[in-house]
Amino acid sequence: MFDLIYRYDPAHPAGRRAPADADEACRRLEDGNRLFASTAINVMDGFRIVPVDLEDIGVSALGGVLEHSPFAAVLGCSDARAPTELIFDCACNELFVVRVAGNVLGHAPLGSIGYAVDHFGDDLKAVVVLGHSGCGAVTAAVDAYVNPVGYLALSSAHQLRGIVDAVIPAVRGAARSLTLAWGDDVESTPGYRAALVEASVVVNAALAAHILVDAFGAGPGGRRVVFGIYDLATRRVHVPTSPDPAGGPVVGLVDAPRTEEEFVRFAAQVAKSGHVRRRLGR
Repeated sequence: MFDLIYRYDPAHPAGRRAPADADEACRRLEDGNRLFASTAINVMDGFRIVPVDLEDIGVSALGGVLEHSPFAAVLGCSDARAPTELIFDCACNELFVVRVAGNVLGHAPLGSIGYAVDHFGDDLKAVVVLGHSGCGAVTAAVDAYVNPVGYLALSSAHQLRGIVDAVIPAVRGAARSLTLAWGDDVESTPGYRAALVEASVVVNAALAAHILVDAFGAGPGGRRVVFGIYDLATRRVHVPTSPDPAGGPVVGLVDAPRTEEEFVRFAAQVAKSGHVRRRLGR
C-alpha cells in the first residue's frame, strides 16, 4: 500500500513555471514520466507528497477562470489505460490533449492541433504524438492486414473502418520493414502478429508526427514535434530502436522523421529493436 498526497500550502507555493524552450518542455515531459513510472515501485508501503498550487487543480487564486496556457499539445489514444496528464506527471492547464482511438490524424484531431498551434503561438513549445503498447486500433488494423477476409466484418461499420483504414499505411510500412530485417519467411514466425502489432504502434506514431511536421513545422521559437510509445507494463514512454536495451525501455521522446529516407531508416531500426525481436523469438 502507498499513499499519493496532493498538498497545497499557500506559505510554500509549488511554483510551476512554463518551460523556456522546446528542449526544456520535452525534458519536463520525460522527467515527469520517469517520476510517474517509478512512483508505485519506490513508495510501496510509504507515501509521496506532491506539492500543488490552486491553479494546478484548475482553481484560479484570483477567482474567475484560468487563462488557457498549455506548454505542449499531445495527440494520444483514447485507451483508458493511457491517461495523458498522469503519464507525464502534468497538472491542469499544462497540456492541450487530443485523444482518439489509434492516435490517428483525421480532420478533427488535425484541426484541434492546428488550433493549439495557431492560438498559443510561441508559448506552445512542443507537439507530441503518444502511442501505446498493445493498441486495440492498431491490432485491428494488423488483423485486417494479415487476414483481409476478416476486414469484411468492418464493411458495415463506417466509423470503425475509418480508424482501421487510417492505421493500415503504418502497418504496411512496419510489415515491409520486418521482411527486410528478418527475411521473407518472417510471416511464418509464431510471434509475427505480436511483433507486427508493436512495430506498427511505433511506426503509426512516427507517421502521425511526420504529418504534423509537414502541416505545421517548427514554430518561430523552435517548437519541436516529437513522439513516443507508452509501455503499459513498465509505464515508461520510449521509442524502441536499440537492439537490446538493458533494464527495459529507456524513457525518451524522439523528433519526428522529416524525410522519406529518415522514415525508412527509422522503421528499419524499429524492426531490428530488441522490443520487436523478442516478440519474434529471435
